[in-house]
Amino acid sequence: MTLAWYGHLKFKFLEGKSVWWIILFSWGIAFFEYCLMVPANRAGYLSGTFTGYQLKIIQECITLGVFVIFAWLVLKEKLTWNYAVSFAFIVGAIYFATAFKPGGPLPGGH
Repeated sequence: MTLAWYGHLKFKFLEGKSVWWIILFSWGIAFFEYCLMVPANRAGYLSGTFTGYQLKIIQECITLGVFVIFAWLVLKEKLTWNYAVSFAFIVGAIYFATAFKPGGPLPGGH
């Protein structure tokens, strides 16, 4: 999705194209990711391994990880300390989303 959503900002062959052409091009790229993501989410959820919340939180972390690499390589932007700290908090969110059984007792026994 990162390439579909942000690639058009740097791809020279898209310069001067209408926004509708760029949208169609981006959706063409995104289609293939959806072909992988939908079955993966379905398998994770229907197997009872993950809840919907857990799948979404994990997906957001993966998306941000891919974007960090994309921003560095394609957009030529640096990862500054505040973005790195923000990303670390999101990685922490995966721990809190998956470490405790849904509906189980609160950490600390309360």
